[in-house]
Amino acid sequence: MNKTKEKYPDGFIGFLRRAEQTTVVRAVRNGLVSMIPILILGAFALILKTFPVEGYQTFITKFAGGAIYKFFDIVYYATFGVLSVYMTILISRSYMKIKSDPEASVGGAIISAVASFFILAGAYLPNFSTENMGPKSMFLAILTGLGASALYLRFYRLFNKRKVLLFSTGADRDFNKMLTTIFPIVAVAGIFAIFNLLIVSISIEDSFRSFLIEIFNSIFSAIPDGFIKGFFFVFLSSVLWFFGIHGSDTLESVMQAHFAGGLEINKEVLASGGTPNVILTKQFFDCFVLMGGCGATICLLIAILIFSRNKARRGLGYTAAFPMIFNINELMIFGLPVIFNPVILIPFLLVPLVCYTTSYIAMAMELVPVVTNGIEWTTPVIAGGYFATGSYTGALLQIFNICLGVLIYLPFVILLDKQSAEIQKREFSSFMKFFREHEDELSKEKVTAMTNVYGDFAKSLCADIKAGLKTKIVLAYQPQYRYDGSCYGVEALLRYEHDIHGYIYPPLVIKLAEEGGFLADLEERVLKTVLEDVDSIRKRFGADAGISFNITGTTVVTPKFLQFCKSLKEDGRIEGANLCIEVTEQAALAFNNDSISALESLRGMGFALAIDDFSMGQTSINYLKDNLFDEIKLDGSLVKGLSTHKNCREIIQSITSLAATLNLTVLAEFVETEEEKEILHQIGCDCYQGYLYSSAVFLDDEE
Repeated sequence: MNKTKEKYPDGFIGFLRRAEQTTVVRAVRNGLVSMIPILILGAFALILKTFPVEGYQTFITKFAGGAIYKFFDIVYYATFGVLSVYMTILISRSYMKIKSDPEASVGGAIISAVASFFILAGAYLPNFSTENMGPKSMFLAILTGLGASALYLRFYRLFNKRKVLLFSTGADRDFNKMLTTIFPIVAVAGIFAIFNLLIVSISIEDSFRSFLIEIFNSIFSAIPDGFIKGFFFVFLSSVLWFFGIHGSDTLESVMQAHFAGGLEINKEVLASGGTPNVILTKQFFDCFVLMGGCGATICLLIAILIFSRNKARRGLGYTAAFPMIFNINELMIFGLPVIFNPVILIPFLLVPLVCYTTSYIAMAMELVPVVTNGIEWTTPVIAGGYFATGSYTGALLQIFNICLGVLIYLPFVILLDKQSAEIQKREFSSFMKFFREHEDELSKEKVTAMTNVYGDFAKSLCADIKAGLKTKIVLAYQPQYRYDGSCYGVEALLRYEHDIHGYIYPPLVIKLAEEGGFLADLEERVLKTVLEDVDSIRKRFGADAGISFNITGTTVVTPKFLQFCKSLKEDGRIEGANLCIEVTEQAALAFNNDSISALESLRGMGFALAIDDFSMGQTSINYLKDNLFDEIKLDGSLVKGLSTHKNCREIIQSITSLAATLNLTVLAEFVETEEEKEILHQIGCDCYQGYLYSSAVFLDDEE
């Protein structure tokens, strides 16, 4: 939003901020956030497909010939089954959006990235399957989504500069634009094909993807069995996950070759009457290290839900909580995101290693039995520890590990909150500058409908305001004085106190509430707050002080607002409160017969009525002669122009003369000097509101 170059602090925090602003990190993050709908759909399909209850599994696989199971299976393979393809497309799209080259085709970059992905994934092989397009190929998705898009953009600019482009006479603009992408796409696909051929030629593998898997197998074969091998397995798996590679699936062959057989050995020893002693099994890692998924992210989830003050992050936590109970954490990994998030790197690597170490020691010291029962990896925490070991100590070990993990993640969650707050403050400052500079034009346009960063921020702020209607709305009161210095009333002024941004510009609050469809709710909340404050107002400003408050013209004449006021009347809450509803002259100009009837109903309930910002509109004068209003509040521009414009005096004098004839009170706002007060007195206005007397104050402020 702000194009000025940002200065970063020195040290670790500065490094984190610089890292987060790199094109690579931003493109990957934005692409992964775009995947959230796919992840939610796939996660729930996977849970419903693999829910670890025998009776449930029997039902979904047998009922109607297994139709229910097949349905979940279809949804799973349409989402998680081709997850890496979605990732490639969305990261490529995100990269091009950041580069924002108006000439280069985003579609061309995506085609280049997808073609390059299938080349590296081995789409040319006869045994190619959806497995090659799922989570196991996430690293290829990031590599091609970024690399192929960067190459495409470079080639596009090169060919465009040298006029090496294709066009078709008589074709429309979109067709010709797509033709210009052919040479860059061919160049990118060719480079990735050559790279893949080089890898295949120097190895015995048939694709780049297979080559990566074989490298990991060779590394673990060289490490002796025991604590170190398991420790390195956990560390490498977490590192791979952090950089977008599905660590668990990438190292699946390592798991099968070096750890999976341990469970069968333990079962055989137990069956023969011996004491099982193989600690490292697949179920050991699933239950005691990968709780909630890679990075032991169940600990991160708990830390967020208990300690985070960031609403968006807590919202993600609530959404991700259910699948994470079953150790499915892609929504957290991609939504937070954890991937390429330098703030989370340290705890994401450290927590699984700590859990691994404590669990290994506990079983080596025979405080907890080794795993002797096979369980599904989706078995929830605590239940998993109990069933895997056949002992309650297994569940206690999981709880102990979770507590340790939460404590480790906690300071980094706080750091994330602090960082997010700083970013939001910068964005808010930029947004408010934009809004104030264009306030008049924006009055006719929906800010939340704008397709730019300001529109995105406005939608977020609108959601915050709606969520805080019951707790964040407060009122300040500006006293109103007569010429003799006596206080006869106050005006209630809306204030919304945001958790991060403080008090928000009231016209913006009103506009966003209107666009968000909850303006009527906000204004009802204002009236409720006024009634709650009546006793305090009387105590501070006088027993006879009247209380005026603004209600927009779109709300004040609606049946909903009338019914709301009627209920207050029936409860006796309006009686004796001396309330005055202010509507602007601009709103009054739009009133019709039904509106007039509604206003008369409000007067019948005991409300006084005032026209705010009055400046001699002809329609408003008609309302005055009909005795509809009790008070006129002068347009602020008239008061501000008293000292410099003779016409302002004459207009105000005309208004005061008319008001005297109709027995109406005239109140001048924005009175800031004794000179203005005296001029107003001379031309017939003896009621004032403004800084000359007092700014708006909160009732709990000291007098």
